[in-house]
Amino acid sequence: MSDADRYQVFRSALPETCPSDPSRMVFTADARGRCEVFAWDASLCRARQVTSRSTGTFHCSIDHDADVWWFDEDRDGHGAWRHQPFHHDGTRDVPDPPGLLDLPPGLPRGLAFAAGGTTAVALTDGRTGTVHLGRKGNPARQLLRVPGPLTLHGISPDGGLLAVTGTGDAVTLLDTAGTVTAVLPGRTARQWCRGFRPAGGPELLLVLQTDEHYLLATWTPGAGTVVHDWCPFDTEITARWYPDARAVLVRQDRHGRSLLHRVDLTARRRTRLGTPPGTILDAAPRPGGGLHYLWTDTAHPPVLRATDNTPLPPLTGTPPEVPGRHLDLWTPTPDGPVHTLLALPEAAAPRRPAPLVFLVHGGPADQDRDAYDATVHSLVASGYAVARVNYRGSTGYGPRWRRAFTAGVGHTQVQDLAAVRADLLRRGLAAPGATALWGVSWGAYLVLLALGTRPGLWQTGVAVKPLADWATAHRSSTSALRALDVRLFGGTPDEVPERYERSSPISYAARVTAPLLVVGATRDAKCPPDQIRSYLGALDAAGVAHEAMWVDTGHDGYDGAAHVAVLRRAMTFLRRHLTALPGPVTPDSPGHRGSPEPPRTRRPGPARTTH
Repeated sequence: MSDADRYQVFRSALPETCPSDPSRMVFTADARGRCEVFAWDASLCRARQVTSRSTGTFHCSIDHDADVWWFDEDRDGHGAWRHQPFHHDGTRDVPDPPGLLDLPPGLPRGLAFAAGGTTAVALTDGRTGTVHLGRKGNPARQLLRVPGPLTLHGISPDGGLLAVTGTGDAVTLLDTAGTVTAVLPGRTARQWCRGFRPAGGPELLLVLQTDEHYLLATWTPGAGTVVHDWCPFDTEITARWYPDARAVLVRQDRHGRSLLHRVDLTARRRTRLGTPPGTILDAAPRPGGGLHYLWTDTAHPPVLRATDNTPLPPLTGTPPEVPGRHLDLWTPTPDGPVHTLLALPEAAAPRRPAPLVFLVHGGPADQDRDAYDATVHSLVASGYAVARVNYRGSTGYGPRWRRAFTAGVGHTQVQDLAAVRADLLRRGLAAPGATALWGVSWGAYLVLLALGTRPGLWQTGVAVKPLADWATAHRSSTSALRALDVRLFGGTPDEVPERYERSSPISYAARVTAPLLVVGATRDAKCPPDQIRSYLGALDAAGVAHEAMWVDTGHDGYDGAAHVAVLRRAMTFLRRHLTALPGPVTPDSPGHRGSPEPPRTRRPGPARTTH
């Protein structure tokens, strides 16, 4: 049996709908172990595979003509957009043509279509960003070229304006000649661009973050920016326009779960939409007020739902329900209570807890959600308890929580992990000699930092694609991440070397005592391989026992083989090094079910930015 027959990629995604024909959609899903692009005809309830590439395909879209666009990238992520008709019969032997001609290969940084057929594409080569404009199948004109990162957020319905952001929060408006017509600075608040209203005159949607709230704002050429401060949200939001009304669908992340709201900007009315408790991974308003959304919780894999009875494609490779008990805990910290999602295996006895794995999320501007996670599923089904901690800096708990880096970069998060571990021991939900750390990316960084700064607490660790040496990573990483490093530390490694050194796991490598598995990716641009090799060299020099594994991918991947290989290696590593101690552990009060409200008092911490 081939590997492709033994596993599937489980990628749940909300289909993107053709603006002129809501029955035609594109989405990504499993194709024998790879992520690929599919077209879905809702009128016939029929799916068709669009792409088939050895490394998988992730980026896709659909234009007003219902042509399917997909990004043809090499193993390093560079490539070009191609397109094919929605009802392509598959008989042609020639490759799908480029969407726009005469473009250099690059990393995708945005694709947008106007109703009249104008197409805008943004690309980056890692050093500069460019924006191009043209009509499908024709040569493109370069409108903008800037050093550093760049993202295209949309094009107005008439094709006359484009919205672009760079390193900072400012939004730049360009006309079709590439002339800057307006710049919307972030002012005293951070802002995120959410695109143009699909119909009517040019109106741009923004999300603003103040010291206390998140707000909606809109910009028009005549009125400028209008802040809708009558409708504040206390935790992070994202938003998108309704296609046929001056209304906005707001998806709010709050305490590890999701809320949906319809905000009518003209009537100044906000309405909460009814959805089950859990997480809305994505949601899209449809014509006539309908809603398509992707729902999940920890115990249940994602499902697609439509309130307008539109048939949506079935999710392939859907795993079974996650076994065990799923609880919420709140642990005091100097800046307020930290929230933990805890999953316990069915066989866990009250006085003999199962071995506990802290599955540490990345970011730090991200969060663990009450949502299906394949690694949680694998661990719980194998007899481990899993703790997912939304440490300080996580999203979903408001602006102050994101800024609360009281103990410094990395050290604040390790402090929270240690506090939750102590709380779980006190409650009798963990054994003192059977706790492990497992993380990916920034989460893997925290694994290494925790093992080095608090070596007596953890029995083993798994760090997948970690940031291990800040200074080396800064010099090898992308321009976007270098800019974020400067915001995070207040300067470059040459300007504030002591801050980078204090927060770098390599500074504490010699203090690691727990068995450690480090997984690196040979083409990783976010957590580059050279800084991982430096950390492994420091472990070798100190005589620290460890294992290393390398995968031939970038930071992300669309082929399931590498993911499965890492999961198998990590599970085997845990079985060798993490077992529960015999005998009872002193019990305490059990965790709460559901999502009780925490105490509402939080002390603000120092300002910080995300990496």
